[in-house]
Amino acid sequence: MKKAEATRLNILQKSFELIYVKGYQTTSIDEILATTQVTKGAFYYHFKNKDEMGIAIINELLKPSFEAAFMKPLQTEGNILKTLYDMMYEILMNNDFLSVEYGCPAANFTQEMAPWNKDFTASLNDLSEQWKNGIVMSIERGKEMGSVRQEVKAEQVAVFMMSGYWGIRNLGKLTNDRSVYLIYLEQLKSYLSGLK
Repeated sequence: MKKAEATRLNILQKSFELIYVKGYQTTSIDEILATTQVTKGAFYYHFKNKDEMGIAIINELLKPSFEAAFMKPLQTEGNILKTLYDMMYEILMNNDFLSVEYGCPAANFTQEMAPWNKDFTASLNDLSEQWKNGIVMSIERGKEMGSVRQEVKAEQVAVFMMSGYWGIRNLGKLTNDRSVYLIYLEQLKSYLSGLK
């Protein structure tokens, strides 16, 4: 990796860590510079402004992590309803990238930036649509295989699961305790079993 690429990646990774803990809007460029130990000139060589860096964090750091945790499990063969439950269990209980205390980074960015910045909205909406479409395709595959009832509306299932995920992440932030996730997971299991 070239020095410029390494510097850019360092800025993104360290800035993400800082923003994940402190929030995007409350994190200043000066804090980013101090944390990344790059000069102002180096920062502005790679990014026009803080918002351009924030979009790069979503597109270059969050998307690959998101694909591994949220999308790849949906491509496995077998019992679709079990796959959906197992995916959510892994994301909530075993994913070290996502802290209970600080919640879901994509949800945090959505709450802080989507109402005010169309570029953030577009990038975050892309993540959301990918996940929704992945769940929809999984449910449709389950219907084809006979493991999901034909009358089940796949998009409704996807929106329900996603909104439950974002809600329980916020409750987790309040309690700073994974045990609240177990309550959600138990209800999710019951909900999914009702789709058979």
